[in-house]
Amino acid sequence: MSSTVAAHHAIETAETSRDDARLEGLGYEAELKRTFTSWETFGVAFSIMGVIPSIASTIFYNLPYGGPVGMIWGWLISAFLIMFIGLAMGELASSMPTAGGLYFWTHRLSPPKYRHFLAWMVGYNSFLGNVSAVSSLAWACSGIVFAAASINNADFVATAGQQFGLYIGVLLVCGLLCAYGTALFARLQTPSVILNVLLALVTIIGLPIARRHELNTAAFTFGGFVNLTSWPNGFTFLLSFLAPVWTICSFDCAVSISEEATNAAVAVPQAIVGAIGSAGVLGAVILVIVSLTMGQVVPDVAAVNDDPLGQPLAYIYLQAFGQKGSLVIWSFMCIAQLSMTASLILPSSRQAFAFARDGALPFSRFFHNIDSYSGTPVRAVWLVIGCAIPLGALCFADPINYSAINAIFSLAILGPYVAYAIPILAKLLWGQDHFVRGPWHLGRYSRICGIIAVAWMTFAIILFSFPADANPDASSFNYACLVAGAVWIFATVYWYLPKIGGKTFFRGPQTHDPTVEHVDFPVTTEDMADHTNKTKGGDHIGLQGGSSVIRVQSMDI
Repeated sequence: MSSTVAAHHAIETAETSRDDARLEGLGYEAELKRTFTSWETFGVAFSIMGVIPSIASTIFYNLPYGGPVGMIWGWLISAFLIMFIGLAMGELASSMPTAGGLYFWTHRLSPPKYRHFLAWMVGYNSFLGNVSAVSSLAWACSGIVFAAASINNADFVATAGQQFGLYIGVLLVCGLLCAYGTALFARLQTPSVILNVLLALVTIIGLPIARRHELNTAAFTFGGFVNLTSWPNGFTFLLSFLAPVWTICSFDCAVSISEEATNAAVAVPQAIVGAIGSAGVLGAVILVIVSLTMGQVVPDVAAVNDDPLGQPLAYIYLQAFGQKGSLVIWSFMCIAQLSMTASLILPSSRQAFAFARDGALPFSRFFHNIDSYSGTPVRAVWLVIGCAIPLGALCFADPINYSAINAIFSLAILGPYVAYAIPILAKLLWGQDHFVRGPWHLGRYSRICGIIAVAWMTFAIILFSFPADANPDASSFNYACLVAGAVWIFATVYWYLPKIGGKTFFRGPQTHDPTVEHVDFPVTTEDMADHTNKTKGGDHIGLQGGSSVIRVQSMDI
């Protein structure tokens, strides 16, 4: 037995050494503990998606937007298109497995004229998306907990103040776990995956059995279309994509823990693609069951959506399993949603840590800190929590229907999709000739996957900037545009501020080895001026002979 343990330890040590060597090759020293196995890396990505809790949280965004057609076919179409993002991202993650991920890739693959600013914007959009996703998960968690209270007592209705208070409590509890219990959190990924699978099985198997005498027809289950919005039918169907896109998102979390994962160059892309594929298939099956069991032969979709319980999926469970049975299931739903929130806070804090490490955040020296006790970036964890808490205050803009705070679900798409699109586009436009494949790659399909991914994300960013209603008022306006716009303006203004702006100090990922990689780009007048300024400041940029090529070494990239 001891020899087996020794052999296993030797394999882990060899993998860790290889991972650290690959990170060293990218110009970084290993600072974080590699505590996540390949399975646990997948577990983080899959747990964040948490298909059943996510469907419960977002069923408001597909049930009224086309009924069964919006739920099932909108999900399948979106999942298919999202897979192209995962494939393109997985290839980049295998080539450059670092916690800086998205903005590191952007900087490596963009020409000198654009690389600093693009990397800066990717980092801020990634941070925006992470904070928004954490906020939306915590808000959904508070709603699911109060739905359990309503199942137990039909007269209970949570106030906006109560839900905001619980929202803050969820963030604080998850923050403590991610700040001081990373090793325990890694071990909890397997139970979390098992819990999500069990909840799915209860839904897929239990609901049809419990509702076997009241199942809907196949025609309604797969073809029933119901529009409860003021938008035209076609556009309504497109808006139903919000639920699957929000659910099957944040898979870049696996990238953010690249420096804590073993065999990261393979484990991370496998986790991304595996989580997207699993969530896509599982979610479609679950939604078919929900459509099949939501009511009588001619179900009233509006009645399900607008039930006083405030949770359509909880209402369906209540009709099938009764009060006690549905309360037991919903209690486990609360645990799964809490796990999802913690699962996203962890990689979000790692991205913030990596961005601070490269000097891009205000007070970067403070946030680039590893706690001596836990060995984790504790300050970065509380930075994410501190930024997420104010977003919950949007609930007070519409304390009845919570239309305003629902903008955080759109915001959790806008930020990531901008951050995802830029490095993939940089590879398509500038990086084809010098991109070095990792052990996991797409071969000849790389370019077409990237093109489809960028086209889809551009469409989605525009689509989810629209409000939920065709004639919005102050309470139903899509505030995602305002918040995202504010972050984009802040990042741009901060970049161009005279003397103290990002343009004066940010040089991308702060790698330590000037011999890591050389990348050739055509010289422009701006490049030459940039070269003169940087060589005066000590950066390693050289010109190749007398030709019109500027050779950029990795101290700059």
